[in-house]
Amino acid sequence: MPHPVVHFEIGCRDSAKTVEFYTKLFGWSSEAYGPTAMLNTGSNQGIQGHISSLGHPPHNYMTVYAHVDDLDASLKKAESLGGKIMIPPTEVPGMGHFAWITDPEGTVFGMWKPMNA
Repeated sequence: MPHPVVHFEIGCRDSAKTVEFYTKLFGWSSEAYGPTAMLNTGSNQGIQGHISSLGHPPHNYMTVYAHVDDLDASLKKAESLGGKIMIPPTEVPGMGHFAWITDPEGTVFGMWKPMNA
């Protein structure tokens, strides 16, 4: 199966200020979803994303998520290639599971497995 990039995330310290910046800059809309603001770019092209204020480092970051069929197998493969698990599989209620890895140089990358996939 291909592993398309399906989502992006923007990390910040002040989510209200960051949401205001991106929605005004690009004309995107946002909707609160728990501690995050889901972004709608208003287009069928590209991918959608969200803004998150974790409350701890890293504060300012941007990452993308690749769709995977088997999150655990993908994490094991990443480790076998020299990557490290930064955030283990974590559920987003009703939506799916994500995890963050770092590649051998330390770059953060996300993996996403939807609930119904």
